[in-house]
Amino acid sequence: MGIRALIVDDSAAMRSVVKKILLLSGADVSQCMEASDGIEALEILSREWVDVILTDIHMPGMDGMELLERLKEDDMLGKIPVVLITTESRKEIVARAASLGAKAHVKKPFQPETIRKVLETIMGKEFARGNVTSIEGSDF
Repeated sequence: MGIRALIVDDSAAMRSVVKKILLLSGADVSQCMEASDGIEALEILSREWVDVILTDIHMPGMDGMELLERLKEDDMLGKIPVVLITTESRKEIVARAASLGAKAHVKKPFQPETIRKVLETIMGKEFARGNVTSIEGSDF
């Protein structure tokens, strides 16, 4: 059974890019769900289990920081690894996100292999299964 990922970003184009990277990474990904903000993400999480959440910070509605706060309040949801994929680079914001449970921070723009390496580190062997397709040289 493959990884179930939730991609949270207000940009449909960025959600598509992250989804494509996951699928090209060679990871054993069985499902990629998408949400446009934290509110939609929590709705999905109320009915679906995911193995990893990849989220932006700056979004209308409920932003990524509030999403992290809400996840941390829940014993089960608080265990899901969260990776920030964002333009945010202020140390105090990134540190606050880490204190709320974010496992990693990938700054936009990024290279696809950066996300792959972060997910391999966080998820280990479960992520690394499958055939890796070369995504080097791509920039998003």
